[in-house]
Amino acid sequence: MEQVIYFQDKSLTFSAVKPKAESFVIPASEASSLTRAKVLKIFETHNSVTQLTADPEASFKRFAEEFTEVEAAGGVVVNGRGEWLMIRRNNRWDLPKGHVEVGESFDCCAEREIEEETGVKARVLRPLCETTHAYYFPRTERWELKCTHWYLLRSTESGDLKPQTEEGIVGVEWCNPIEVDRYLEESYPTIRRVVEALRSVVRR
Repeated sequence: MEQVIYFQDKSLTFSAVKPKAESFVIPASEASSLTRAKVLKIFETHNSVTQLTADPEASFKRFAEEFTEVEAAGGVVVNGRGEWLMIRRNNRWDLPKGHVEVGESFDCCAEREIEEETGVKARVLRPLCETTHAYYFPRTERWELKCTHWYLLRSTESGDLKPQTEEGIVGVEWCNPIEVDRYLEESYPTIRRVVEALRSVVRR
């Protein structure tokens, strides 16, 4: 099974087969020597990198040793009109999410973070997918690898939308399908992956 790490708009994929889409391919013979520095160097000229490997999960775990791993949870909240809740942060459209607290389950984290970031109370209906993205965190001067657990949620009450400005959120909106498609053009690949997962659930 493929393992994908997103670096903002760029991606590193660990796969046993050659990619169909355009990607810089690293042969399986170099799987054991892949480093973060090497990947960042390739990202200077390519948006997608694929590491071929007989064991994608093992290669992913080896690469992850260069990072501090953190867990987060969030999701897509749907209201009674079929609209989805989205937030605006860092000049991008995003979905509410946040770090898991000690002793907290992933689904409870998703519900808490959504209420804190948007003012909307919601309850988890089902899991959707997981995404992994890497970033440098200046406050701790370390590279982090965040695994986010995504859920589908239903809003449980109506009320004023309240963006958590101290977390850099400048807007919260209920979006219809047309607006979602437009906003995804200004979103991260991880968010588009979550929307794909949700739409595959809806089609079943």
